[in-house]
Order: sequence, then C-alpha cells, then structure tokens
Amino acid sequence: MNGKRVQKKTEWTTADRERRRKVRELFKDKPSIEQLVASGELSGQTVPMGLYLELQQLLHNLKRARESAGLSLADVAERSSMDKAVLSKLENGRHGIPTLPTLARYAEAIGLQIGLSLLPDKK
Repeated sequence: MNGKRVQKKTEWTTADRERRRKVRELFKDKPSIEQLVASGELSGQTVPMGLYLELQQLLHNLKRARESAGLSLADVAERSSMDKAVLSKLENGRHGIPTLPTLARYAEAIGLQIGLSLLPDKK
C-alpha cells in the first residue's frame, strides 16, 4: 500500500448541483439554529432532544450487541445490504436521525428486532 488516498470523481446531476447551491446560499452567513427555525427552514425536521438521546442509546446498544455477537461492520454490511461507512456513521451518531426501516435492517442483521412501546408522558 502506498498510503495515497484516491478521491472518486463524483458525477453530479443538474438537480444535485442546484440543491447544493441552495444549501451553500442558505448557510453562507452561518445562521444560528434559532434563525433557521424562525425562517421555517427547520420546521418538521427537528427531533425533541429526549427522543434524539433515546435513538443514540438504541444505536449504542445495537453496536454493543454487534460486538457481543462477534460481528464486524463488514459482516453487518453484507447481511443488511447497507454500506459499511453508513453503518459506522450510525453507530457513532454521525448519520442524523435514522429511519425505522434502517434500524430494523441493522437489528435483523445481528439477530435482533426493534420493539416499540408507548410510555406515559414525563410532563
């Protein structure tokens, strides 16, 4: 191995370029979360902190279960048909909010299933 990193050339569609241009424009002045919420840019896209932390705990538990089962990320990637890098980002909390089908695929790949329940509101 020569230690050089090879960057793949990304082929962007016209729609991809336009979407990226709009995002760059939106964030060029580095708006705060409050400014983004006030402008409506984050409406419907935010998750309450409690739910976010519960999702992070679930992902941590999935990682522990994977490790306890002696499975590597490559094993889970093969079993779930998910990209190894995506799985790593999920486990490390760098992939945003995962969808329920994504969580279910991950759990199934390590021999588990996701269970949902209703709890009384803590308010």
